Amino acid sequence: MKPRHFLGQLDRRRIEMAIQQAELATSGEIRVVITRRRVDDAVASGRAEFARLGMHRTEQHNAILLFVAPESQSFAIIGDEGVHVKCGDVFWSDVAAAMQEHFRAGQHTAALVEGIARAGQLLGEHFPRRPDDVDELPNQVVED
Repeated sequence: MKPRHFLGQLDRRRIEMAIQQAELATSGEIRVVITRRRVDDAVASGRAEFARLGMHRTEQHNAILLFVAPESQSFAIIGDEGVHVKCGDVFWSDVAAAMQEHFRAGQHTAALVEGIARAGQLLGEHFPRRPDDVDELPNQVVED
């Protein structure tokens, strides 16, 4: 799918509200990046974006990035080291499968909202919100 078509179908406000809602129960951070570029490896590109955005600098190393490359028809879910210590690969496979179903049905916003909700649930279980919690990363969808 062409990035322009994909981006035209997204409800950014709904996605950003899903991030805000998910982060109410956790000290973790969630971001969404959508690239217009064609990528050969969504995981490698996602990791590069994770680093570029400074997501590894959260206090508890508990950030998650949903990276989408519509031109390549691929996406990746990248979690920081603190997240990987607390959960296994099965969780990520389940989230990816749920998102993939929505993407296949052309429900791009729903795919991202589903991934955000599931990531937020996981973060809430392992990194509950603290009374002194601050939002360490912006909630806006990043497009490059």
